[in-house]
Amino acid sequence: MSNFFVEKINNRTAKIGVIGLGYVGLPLLIEFSKQGFVVIGFDVDTNKISSLESGNSYIGHINADVIKNQITNNDNATVTKDFSVVSKCDAILICVPTPLNEHRNPDLSYIEKTANLIGPYLRKDQLIVLESTTYPGTTEEVLVPILEQLSGLTAENDFLVGYSPEREDPNNKSYNTSTIPKVVGGLNTKSLIAAKSMYDSIICETVPVSTCRAAEATKLMENIFRCVNIALVNELKMVFSKMDINIWEVINAAKTKPFGYMAFYPGPGLGGHCIPIDPFYLTWKAKEYGISTKFIELAGEINTNMPNYVIQQTMLALNDHGIALKASRVLLVGLAYKKNIDDIRESPTFVLWDELTHKGATVSYLDHFCPEIKKTREHPHLAGNKSIALSNLTSDEFDAAIIATDHDNIDYQKIIKYAKVIIDTRNACPEHEKVYRA
Repeated sequence: MSNFFVEKINNRTAKIGVIGLGYVGLPLLIEFSKQGFVVIGFDVDTNKISSLESGNSYIGHINADVIKNQITNNDNATVTKDFSVVSKCDAILICVPTPLNEHRNPDLSYIEKTANLIGPYLRKDQLIVLESTTYPGTTEEVLVPILEQLSGLTAENDFLVGYSPEREDPNNKSYNTSTIPKVVGGLNTKSLIAAKSMYDSIICETVPVSTCRAAEATKLMENIFRCVNIALVNELKMVFSKMDINIWEVINAAKTKPFGYMAFYPGPGLGGHCIPIDPFYLTWKAKEYGISTKFIELAGEINTNMPNYVIQQTMLALNDHGIALKASRVLLVGLAYKKNIDDIRESPTFVLWDELTHKGATVSYLDHFCPEIKKTREHPHLAGNKSIALSNLTSDEFDAAIIATDHDNIDYQKIIKYAKVIIDTRNACPEHEKVYRA
């Protein structure tokens, strides 16, 4: 079965289906299209389907011309919300969200719903690969049983199953989907061979591991590493602040050491789909084995508390000027979770906004990458708010401006002009009597 699949990959006759056309799935679909494969994109969001069919991009760093060339005007590309079409695919890549629920436990509902949608249409010899970040065991324990039950087929004998964690970094100028090495695991040897051959056709290097569980664990390790190191510098920021030491100066000095040190930077909290979420997937699963992940949980606690620290520092800065936070006018600078992108997933700015509003402040935001807030799972009440324009402001129009994201296209000198105090969580502003580092 795997030899037949590999042959179809090598001669470019395999049809590739990608489910979930967001920040992970859409770039994958484009890469397979570039390499001459027949591609089919699936999504339940009709707005995304309409955008792609019209040649428009809904992701800032993906140019509309790429959409037109590789999808809209490409006879070998189709996008649809009809999941029965998966029966035409030789490979099906699942790239759907894996958020946390209200109790901070894994929410696998998107994976389960996808499995229920495609299960009845599976056929023999297909390869199904999960790319969504999740805890070790999800592919075998959650995805496969649903597919087997609904299809009447077995993964060991009838179809192939793999796991390959996404490694997207939106708008990274140095790396993109095709130039980032890709970890691949399989349910068995046949599945691993098939999945590796497929990714070999679009990725610079594939890194095979022994099992799907090992591949799932690899993704968690990568992001937990980042989470705990960010927590460390966030904690050091708070300590050094009390000592009147600039954490950014210390980091810049420390990173001159050519070995044994890697620079991480503090901020107002974690954002993006991975780092704020992935550690909790492992801590939840570890409890099944009677293991307490104290170190990871402590890092999560520190990072989760950072928005509260920023608000406390804002209150102290306002107090220095005889201004109460209640009834104050606050400008949040930066909505996206990192600089120079339009990705607002899990952005700590939303947490700041809600808490400031709860404390009686009037909140506005500035972010030219995100001119209007789209509906989000956790903050739907903020949808429709629009970014202000700096050109319409007057001096000291805001009591406080909080720099949450350090976009390059923001005139920070104007921010200093238009706010009485500036709470800079990213070291973006020059030294000024109005600027407080937080």
